[in-house]
Amino acid sequence: MQHLILLLTTGALLLLLSLQPAREISAGLVVLSYLLFCLWIWLRHRRPLLSVSSGSITVAYASQSGQAQQLAEKSAEQLIAAGCPAQAVSVDQLQPAHLQGQILFIASTYGEGEAPDSGARFEQLLANQTDLSNLSYAVLALGDRQYTHFCAYGLHLDEALSKRHAQRLFPPLTADQCDAATLSQWQQQLGHISGDFNFADWQAEPFQQLALLERICLNPSSSADKVYELTLSSTGEHPEWQAGDLLEISPRQGRETLFKRLAELNLNPEQSVSDGRTLLEALASRQLPENHHRGLSADELLSALKPLPQRQYSIASVPADGSIQLLVRQMYYPDGRPGIGSGWLCEFAPLGAAIDLRIRVNPSFHSPAASTPMILIGSGTGLAGLRAHLRARPHGSRNWLLFGERSESADFFCRDELMNWKASGHLARLDLAFSRDQAQKIYVQHLLRDAADELREWINQGAAIYLCGSLQGMGQDVHSMLQGLLGEDALLRLQQQDLYRRDLY
Repeated sequence: MQHLILLLTTGALLLLLSLQPAREISAGLVVLSYLLFCLWIWLRHRRPLLSVSSGSITVAYASQSGQAQQLAEKSAEQLIAAGCPAQAVSVDQLQPAHLQGQILFIASTYGEGEAPDSGARFEQLLANQTDLSNLSYAVLALGDRQYTHFCAYGLHLDEALSKRHAQRLFPPLTADQCDAATLSQWQQQLGHISGDFNFADWQAEPFQQLALLERICLNPSSSADKVYELTLSSTGEHPEWQAGDLLEISPRQGRETLFKRLAELNLNPEQSVSDGRTLLEALASRQLPENHHRGLSADELLSALKPLPQRQYSIASVPADGSIQLLVRQMYYPDGRPGIGSGWLCEFAPLGAAIDLRIRVNPSFHSPAASTPMILIGSGTGLAGLRAHLRARPHGSRNWLLFGERSESADFFCRDELMNWKASGHLARLDLAFSRDQAQKIYVQHLLRDAADELREWINQGAAIYLCGSLQGMGQDVHSMLQGLLGEDALLRLQQQDLYRRDLY
């Protein structure tokens, strides 16, 4: 660097000495000033790249619902506390220079084993690399074993980096719903990297309890599975959240279901287990026992059964409403058993029951600036997350909602609220698709096709697209339609500018 500065300065001075008339000397000074200004600009933009190779560890997260980001920030904090320079960044912020240092990846899996939205740009960057032998890396893959593509993106990332000759610091770790054992292993590996094992175990955000105050069926005459609006509140302090955040609940088994299963296994539900609870109370948060558990003692049975997994739902209200509201569809397994989360909320939990819950901050689906027009697209219970945004939007903002369901007469959720927003102008446009109300089925993606010109006009005016609902079917079909109408490159640019955001499940 010093040689470059000396070369430029010497060359400029020689140029000045060769000039005689004052006008030529003035011109030379202008050239010298311009060269020095360009050098300053170049140095300014080089600084981040120099810091990348100075021993700093990058903790890069590919996050869809915020969990990977939170873990990356905790990882960076642990390294910094141990004296290791570190920073947590989204993978879409990584530059080629980062690939010459040390990166710890924390990666969620989205959809059918795909990268989260924030990983799209990094996938392009990685595809252009052939030799990453100067990169040292590790991967913590996040997933849920209930899904076929468990931790698929994190494992794909590990394989792609290894094929490009990057140096693996340790084998990839796979966390099932951020299980404590795997996170502890990750923390131990951070200790090996920093040389400091004096750290506190990460504690999951504690659950708190809100009472189930109200449960209203929104489609009692529908031929589809029932959808309920649930209201949860407390006389005490409410959790903090904003539009776009998720509610994570810890479900329970229904009492009657447990009584029946324990009777089949000849177990007394009122017998005590080692922690003093009854077997019925202890098993409420566990998966149901099967026939092969027959003959186990109460404590042996409790140890053999896995805890029920948590369930996440888009929040349909804002703090100003004074309560948390959800829109939940009652789901059933093929054998007729109700779903774990929806069964608890929609069927088993009596009104007044205490629901264990916590807020899952979801920054990738938070609202844009009030001045940014919003195009909100969703179907079914995906209306929940969109309704929260519309409630949060200030008077005078520009909003366009495209919503789809089965039947206008039976499945038009929140009809009065949406129509009032349309009448008041809070919704500049409301497009509806009820698939069963005509011979040829119409879905929400068809609304986009029919409004293609206005869609492009809103995008040209800086609008943000927010998509909420089922990944299978609606989410994939809308994404494909947007690619066709706007172009894949244009949609990717919107994604990189945080103007295309998705909350799909």
